[in-house]
Amino acid sequence: MDKASPDCPYPGCFFCVMKEGNPSKRRASILKFFRDLPSQDDDGQVLPISGLWNTAMAHPNDPEFIELGIFECMSALIWKGLKNRRWLSHDQNIYIPYYAAHIIGSYTMNMEEFAESAVHAGVIPPLVELLRGRLTWVEQRVAVRALGHLATYTSTFPSVASHGEILEVAIQLAMSSLEIVYSHFYQYVDRRLSYHCDLLTRGMGGVEMESRKAEEWASQLQCWSLQLINCFAFKPEFLPTICKPEFLVKLPGMWGGLVNENSPAGIGLLRTICHHKIGRGSVASCPGIIEALVNIACSSDDWQYMAIDCLLWLLQDPSTCHKVIDKAVPALVDLAEITTLGDHKKLGDTIVNVLQECIQSQGTGRSSVSNRTKELIEELLSSRQRLKWEKNIPKEDLHIKQAAALVVKLEGNSLFSSGNIAGAASKYSEALSLCPMRSKKERVVLYSNRAQCHLLLQQPLAAISDATRALCLHNPLNRHAKSLWRRAQAYDMLGLAKESLLDAILFINECSQSNDPDLSLRQNKVPDYAERLVKKQMRAAWLFREAASKLGGVHCEGDAGDMYGQDTDDSEWETASESDIGNDGRDEMGDEDDDDSEWKNEDERKAKFKKPSMKDIKHGFNVQLTEDEP
Repeated sequence: MDKASPDCPYPGCFFCVMKEGNPSKRRASILKFFRDLPSQDDDGQVLPISGLWNTAMAHPNDPEFIELGIFECMSALIWKGLKNRRWLSHDQNIYIPYYAAHIIGSYTMNMEEFAESAVHAGVIPPLVELLRGRLTWVEQRVAVRALGHLATYTSTFPSVASHGEILEVAIQLAMSSLEIVYSHFYQYVDRRLSYHCDLLTRGMGGVEMESRKAEEWASQLQCWSLQLINCFAFKPEFLPTICKPEFLVKLPGMWGGLVNENSPAGIGLLRTICHHKIGRGSVASCPGIIEALVNIACSSDDWQYMAIDCLLWLLQDPSTCHKVIDKAVPALVDLAEITTLGDHKKLGDTIVNVLQECIQSQGTGRSSVSNRTKELIEELLSSRQRLKWEKNIPKEDLHIKQAAALVVKLEGNSLFSSGNIAGAASKYSEALSLCPMRSKKERVVLYSNRAQCHLLLQQPLAAISDATRALCLHNPLNRHAKSLWRRAQAYDMLGLAKESLLDAILFINECSQSNDPDLSLRQNKVPDYAERLVKKQMRAAWLFREAASKLGGVHCEGDAGDMYGQDTDDSEWETASESDIGNDGRDEMGDEDDDDSEWKNEDERKAKFKKPSMKDIKHGFNVQLTEDEP
C-alpha cells in the first residue's frame, strides 16, 4: 500500500489512500486495505470504518467499494468481533461490528446487484449471529435492517430464507424489542454502555437526548423486524409460522410511535397477510384484531388505507366474511363517502360495491348477517340512490331542501343552547335527512354537531361514527378541525390513546393554519386544553409503557429529563373535558365552512365552560359546543 502522508501517524492510512491522485494506484490500495484490515490489530481501526460508514450512507449506489471487496471485509470484521472478545474490547473496536453491519445495510438498500454481491461475500451468517443477540440490541438493530434489505430482492431472498431461524428470531424480536431496549438501556440510566450512548447521540447529547434516541431506535428495531417478516409473508409457505395468534394479536399495537411514523409497522404486515387466503383465515379467527383494524380504519393514521384494505379483503372472502361482517360494516359505512385516499381512487365506491356484494351473497353463507348490519348497508345503498335521484331534480327544489335543512338545524342549535342535547341530536338527524347529498359542507357541519351531542350524552361510539363521516366528507380528507377534536375526545373516552393522540395532533396542526378566530392559535400558542390531552395520550401511548408497567420505572441519579416511565400523579394528565378552561378554543354549533351568520350564535358564549351534568341539562343550563367538551 502507498505510504501515508508525512503528517499522518497511521501507516497505510485509509484516508491518505483516498487522496491518491492516480486512479489505478488508488483502486489497488483500497483493494489491499479491505483485504488486510480484518487481520490487523492496530489501534485506530474504527476511524476508517466510521469513514466508510459515512460514505455508505451518503453514496449507497456507488459501486466502487463493492467491486473492491468491502462486503468481504465487513463480514470478516463482524466475525472477528464475535469470536475475539479480547480484540473487541481493545481500543474502540467495540464500535466496529455495528458500523460493519450498518455499511452492509446501506449498500444493499437500493441495488439488487449489490445485494447479490453481499450474499456471495458471505454476509448473511455473521448478520444472523448479530440478529440472535450475540452482542447487544444495538447490533441487532443494524443486522435486522441489513437482512431486511437482502430479503427484499427476488434473487437474494432464498439465501436469507435458507437460514431457517431468521424468521423465528425476527418474530420474537418484533414482540420483545421494546422490552429489550427498555430493560437493557432506557430503564437504568447509570448502567448505560458508553458506546451505546455515543452511537445514539454522536457524543452530542445528555441523558434526555439518549433516552429519546433510544425510543426512536427501539421503534426502528421493531419496525425493521416487521419489515423482514413481511418479506417472508409474501410466500404462503411461511404463513403458518407467522400467523400464530400470540403474534397476530400484537400486530395492530406495533405502530412505530411518533418517532417512526414513516413505517407501516404492524398494519403493513397484516395487510400482506390478508393478501393470502390462509392469512385471512387466521386474522378473522384471532380475537381483537378486527376491532383494532376498525379503529385504524377510522383514524387519521397515515396507514388508514391499509386497514380498510384488510377489512374489504376479509369481506370479499366467503370463508371469512361471516366472521367479520358485523364488526366491519359499521366502520365501512362511515367511510363510504371517501373519494380518494392515497393511491386509492373512488375508494367509497369500492366500499359500497363490496358491501352490496355481501348482502347479495348472504343466504349461501354459513351464517346470516345481523339485522342491524343489514339496515346499515340498506341505508347506505338508499343514500346512493338518493344521490342519483338528486341529479335529476331541478336546482330550485334542491335549494328548498337545503333551506329546510337549515331551519331544522337552527332548531337543533336552539335546543342545544337550552340544554336539550338529545333533542338537538334528533334535529340534526332530521336536518341530515333533508339536506341534499351534494351539499357536503352543510353535511360536514351537521355530522360534526351531532358528534358533539353524542359526546355530551356519553355515547363515544356514536360520536366517532359521526365525526368520521364529517372527516370523510371534508375536503381535504381528515382535515376538519372540529371533527378531529371531537373524535379525539371520543377515543379518549374509550381509552384508545393512540387514535386520540393522532387526532389531537392533527387538530392542533389544522388550528395553526385556520383563519377561524375560534380555532386559530393565539400568538402561536397551543391551546391549554389541547396540550393537556396530547400530553395525556403521549403518556398513555408511550412506546415503553407496557415494558415500564412490567419491569418498573426509570432509575436514575438526578434529573434525567421528562421521561414518561417515571411515576407521576395521574391527576395532572386529566382529559381536557374534565378540567376548566377559559375562552381559548371554543366553538359553537356551526362551522367555519358555513358562510351563513345565522348558523352561528356568538351572543350565547359563556365566560367559563363547565362540563354539563344531567342536573345542569334538566335545569336548562346554557351549554355551548366548545372544543374542550364533552
